[in-house]
Amino acid sequence: MEYRKFDGTYVLRLDPDEEICGQLLALAEKEGIALAQISGLGAVKAFTVGVFDTKTKEYHANAFEGPYEIVSLTGTLTTQDGKPYLHAHFAAGDEKGHVVGGHLNQAVVSATAEIILNRISGTMERKFSEEIGLNLFDFQ
Repeated sequence: MEYRKFDGTYVLRLDPDEEICGQLLALAEKEGIALAQISGLGAVKAFTVGVFDTKTKEYHANAFEGPYEIVSLTGTLTTQDGKPYLHAHFAAGDEKGHVVGGHLNQAVVSATAEIILNRISGTMERKFSEEIGLNLFDFQ
């Protein structure tokens, strides 16, 4: 991954075989980013996305392999227990134009990924909600 910082905005390029979530978390750790919004596009060769079942409070993961174009990558970087926490959603289309997506667990770049990370001044910690079953923004 290569990146350049412009004030509070980071412009990133990920290269083949780099994993998107891991690279974003590594950048947050390296740069001390506690709160940010991310968006991106590119091409991947493998990814796993999930859908949260509100009744069972479990994620159901779906893995995909092959040539896919990232249609949408959007999310937030916050912290949980003082460590970087990524919450991202992801949609990708195949060569026939079929799009799949969900909560991003992992994605491996095939050609490139271009990601914009907008740092927000301040911090936002997450806390697990027993009622909902998710790590939510903690405004306490």
